[in-house]
Amino acid sequence: MKCPFCGSNNTKVVDTRHDQQGNVRRRRECTDCDQRFSTVERAILTNPLVVKRDGRREEFEPEKLMSGLRIACSRRPISAEALERVVERVEYAIRQTGRTEVHSQLIGDIVIEELRKLDEVAYIRYCIVYMGLKDLESIRAEIDQIRAQRH
Repeated sequence: MKCPFCGSNNTKVVDTRHDQQGNVRRRRECTDCDQRFSTVERAILTNPLVVKRDGRREEFEPEKLMSGLRIACSRRPISAEALERVVERVEYAIRQTGRTEVHSQLIGDIVIEELRKLDEVAYIRYCIVYMGLKDLESIRAEIDQIRAQRH
């Protein structure tokens, strides 16, 4: 494995773990620059097509999902690893459907549930875009719903 910091091929595995989705997560260390980094190994599967609201179809891109999550979680105390786990769980959930095409609404619903558990502010930010909350009343109603669930 090539070091992403210095480009050296001299890396060693420090720790190996298996996650719930069957992926292998390895913690690696470069023997040249002593930097550590993580890699994830998983079976190469074809990504399902995402059916958009307007009927267009495009391949599911985990990077695109991660980008949206980073925006929703910006300036929140959420680690990059936590976001990676969300993306992995979403990927796993859509693969479990066994379908070659998945509606974008299903993906959004899964993301919403993951964010609700992770961070309430990020959840609201994502809801504003995903659910089309266009005014303060609809945003307030969603916040009130979160508060009611807490108690």
